[in-house]
Amino acid sequence: MLVDIFARRYEGSQLREAFEERDSRLLVQSFRILAEDLSPYYIDGKENPASVSFWTTLESSLSRELGVKELSRHWSSYTTNGQFQTFKNTLLTVCETWLTQVPAGSPDTFIKERLSLIELGFRTKETEIVAMNSRDISDGEKLLASLTRPGLRLPGDPEEGARARRAMRTKVFQTAVDELNTRFRQAKYPLNYHNGFIQIVTDDLVQIEVETPFWSLLATPQWRNVDLDMKEALDLRDSDGRDPAFYAARALESTIKIISDTKGWTHGKEKGAHNYIDNLGSKTNAFIAPWESALIKDFFTHVRNPFGHGAGSSTMPSLTRPQTEWAIEFSMSWIKNLIRRM
Repeated sequence: MLVDIFARRYEGSQLREAFEERDSRLLVQSFRILAEDLSPYYIDGKENPASVSFWTTLESSLSRELGVKELSRHWSSYTTNGQFQTFKNTLLTVCETWLTQVPAGSPDTFIKERLSLIELGFRTKETEIVAMNSRDISDGEKLLASLTRPGLRLPGDPEEGARARRAMRTKVFQTAVDELNTRFRQAKYPLNYHNGFIQIVTDDLVQIEVETPFWSLLATPQWRNVDLDMKEALDLRDSDGRDPAFYAARALESTIKIISDTKGWTHGKEKGAHNYIDNLGSKTNAFIAPWESALIKDFFTHVRNPFGHGAGSSTMPSLTRPQTEWAIEFSMSWIKNLIRRM
């Protein structure tokens, strides 16, 4: 199965020219967050089956995407007292050995490939958290929540206990995400992890005030299409691809449609984005003010629409880099604002 990795998405964008101490420090710190906080291989001195599966899948997925048989050697051997002995490394050791080896070749490629390991690990754990929070609480979870150790029951509602355990696991993951993004800033890397992906950020203030709360709002399945289109916009921006502003505007349009549907204002006769904006801005619904409605419509008229239709014999529309960044930030700000109003 094809897996989206950081190294492939940013293959054409140089991140680092040389490998320095701060690069080594960042990789080790990021790996330790995965190995110690999110998926420790051993619990009470014994292999944790869930972690064995996690590291096995992680190593297999990344090695396949990088086109190598294994990240580092599964089987090792050495001679002691004249005897040749062979042993098998854990998949945790395989990943750690590969991530911390001395760089060979391009430092930029080396770092991107290692960051791909971190990205896939965080994405896997986030998928688990989202799946856990979206399903009904099982009897097994209730039982687990009612026991501190085998044979000892605690008073209280087992379902409330299960919810508390879920909240704790979710908080642990979010704390790990916050630390990872802090480590990026400490190492002076223009990167941010959100909703399964590490992406390049262009402005620290915009990241803190707009992007970080923006991505947290899109964490639920309802906003999946918005999330995907905005990530596409950022990837195209960072790789100088075609029409990143179109995808940002499309994410904003999806947001407006979802709100219209959720509120019960969609009537089925809408022909385009302007009609959905009217649903939000009508006197009856008054979800947005008339001037806000006009502002968003103007954005679609001058930014989204020219890129949403073939140019024919006319000049192909294009935006400058500053205009593209403004369009993305405009869309992010409005998406964040509209969702918060629901």
